[in-house]
Order: sequence, then C-alpha cells, then structure tokens
Amino acid sequence: MHIVLELLLLVGIIIYSYLESLVKFFIPRRRKSVAGQTVLITGAGHGIGRLTAYEFAKRKSRLVLWDINKVKKEVGDVEIVVNNAGAIYPADLLSTKDEEITRTFEVNILGHFWIIKALLPSMLRRNSGHIVTVASVCGHGVIPYLIPYCSSKFAAVGFHRALTAELETLGKTGIKTSCLCPVFVNTGFTKNPSTRLWPVLETSEVARSLIDGILTNKKMIFVPSYISISLVLEKFLPERALKAISRIQNIQFEAIVGHKTKMK
Repeated sequence: MHIVLELLLLVGIIIYSYLESLVKFFIPRRRKSVAGQTVLITGAGHGIGRLTAYEFAKRKSRLVLWDINKVKKEVGDVEIVVNNAGAIYPADLLSTKDEEITRTFEVNILGHFWIIKALLPSMLRRNSGHIVTVASVCGHGVIPYLIPYCSSKFAAVGFHRALTAELETLGKTGIKTSCLCPVFVNTGFTKNPSTRLWPVLETSEVARSLIDGILTNKKMIFVPSYISISLVLEKFLPERALKAISRIQNIQFEAIVGHKTKMK
C-alpha cells in the first residue's frame, strides 16, 4: 500500500514540477544581488572568463582573477567561484601528445577539485555561496577529434551533478551550483569552427547567459537554450537518425589528423 501512495505522490510531484516550469517560463525569475560579493574567476584573462569578469564588475562585485597562492590570505572567504579555465587540443587521438591529454584533464576537471576543496569549507560553515562549473555541450555529446576535451567535459558535468547532489544531501541548500554548457564559442582556442545547425557564439553572449543563470540560481545553463531539447531527443532517436543529423550538422574546425592540420 505504501508503494502505491509513494507512486501517486511521485506523479503529483512530476505534474506540479511541469506546471511550475510553465509558470516560470512566462514570469521572469527573481535575480539575486551580487554587489559586494567576492567572486573568484579562473581563466579570467581571455574569452568567457574575461567577459564574465566584466559582467560581475558592472554589478559591483569584488573580483579575484585567480592567483591560487594568495587568494584566502588577501581577500578572505570567496562567495562565488567560477571555474572557467579550459584547455583544448583538436586532433585525432594518435596525434594528440601525452602531455596535451594530461594538461586537458588537469585544467578542465582536476583543477575544479583542488579549487573547490580549498574554498568549500568556508561555504559550508556559512551555508552560503555559489559554485559555477564551466563545461560545454561536449560534456553531453561527443565530437570527433576532441576525445580528451569531450572526456574532460563529461567529467566536469558529472562533477557539477555529483557536487549538487552531495550539498543537497548535507542540507546545505544555501550553496547554489550552476553548470555552463555552450556550443562552439569564438574564443580562438578552436580555429575556424562552423556548423549548419548551431551558431558559433560570441563570448559576450555566453557571459551574459552565464550571469543571468547565476543571478537566477539556474543549475544547468545551455547556450543557446534550445540545445537542451536536441540533447533530450538524442536519447530517443535511433542510431541511423543520429548519424544523419551529424552529417547535416557538418561540424568543422581545424584539427591535426595524421600529424597534418586539416578542416574536420
């Protein structure tokens, strides 16, 4: 009998959640203030990190553009951390150097562990803070010639989801988490990217979407937002259809294949 009641409750929760999402679609989310809060941004000298720093500066936040050895001593507790630093080496697996694979994982995921382990204790004491994981749409789907990058971004998405679940289990609901997952961004790290179905994003657009997601405590931030729909569809479409979509997308960028630079 108990299981029947629990299943009925589950159905009620699902219906309520969808209705709530529908209402929120038409009513703008309330935005929190970040004025005066200490915001640490890694990889802030270029691309998304730099534009994100500008967006926080407009909102009168106290910015720390990452220096791992001096942060806690000089600025005290960090309230918002944006793990943005990234590394990417477009190449087929056999042309990718061992040190490039190692650096990709050190920057794109291991750095998240070390930074959050250093900053999380003070957030736990206060039950307050916001942890932002900058991942990629490549953390949900794969692209050839980016095996280490895709693998590290899958790990980053997993890190965000596992950390979110752990904080909720600990009852630390005052600590918010967000994960940014954009498509190709015109940062210069990937040369000459193009697709038929996705836009190539400018860093300013991604930074604005990230700030909006942080201020509204959005857990998963897709840019553009409709990418989330295509990722859901991928779970249900047959393999033959997915291959056809991949051909239509015609994703291209410069990559080293067979030790030669080609458009792939």
